[in-house]
Amino acid sequence: MNLLQELRGLDPRDPGRWPLPVRAAAVLACFVAASIAMVYLLVWQNQMPQLQQRENEEQTLRTEFRTKHEKAVNLAVYKQQLSDIERSFGAMLRQLPSKTEVPNLLVDISQTGLAAALQEKLFQPGTELKQDFYAELPIKIRMTGTYHEFGEFVSGIAALPRIVTLHDIEITPLDKNAPGGELQLDLTAKTYRYLDDSEIAAAAAAKAKAQKGRRR
Repeated sequence: MNLLQELRGLDPRDPGRWPLPVRAAAVLACFVAASIAMVYLLVWQNQMPQLQQRENEEQTLRTEFRTKHEKAVNLAVYKQQLSDIERSFGAMLRQLPSKTEVPNLLVDISQTGLAAALQEKLFQPGTELKQDFYAELPIKIRMTGTYHEFGEFVSGIAALPRIVTLHDIEITPLDKNAPGGELQLDLTAKTYRYLDDSEIAAAAAAKAKAQKGRRR
């Protein structure tokens, strides 16, 4: 109690008259406060950007870990999906004719038009356009008939076991002065075939040679 009274009686404007223990404690308190301020100014503030950077790196690593963990957990699912895709791709590939089967496919397309009672005016296969593993063959076709017969032709093409797509379809009256008469159908049919191993190798070699020539 006496100590508390002594502290209350100290004159803050004349610290030289304070008791020695009180002056020592005050000096120690000032030293501690100054040390804390120096540490904050010289160490803490300088280290803050590095600390923030480390926290950001930690967050990035945590996100990367969660992503990889999810992939690892779902690895079996991904493998099953890949297997399903490969089977689906194989089934689609089997719908592409080989080089020797293309002539028969062209006959099937032509016969589909005749079966729909259409009059074939033009059937002109174009130049093959080779892609990575398949070739695309465009065929210009012109036929005459009615809307109903055109519908039967399109349905017949869709029912073929091989992939055939129809493009640039245009229907015009065969005789503009005779409404309700026959119509003319112009379109480009595209069929596709897979390239054999030798064709794929030759295409890859030609592509590599062309790229080498461009670098020179």
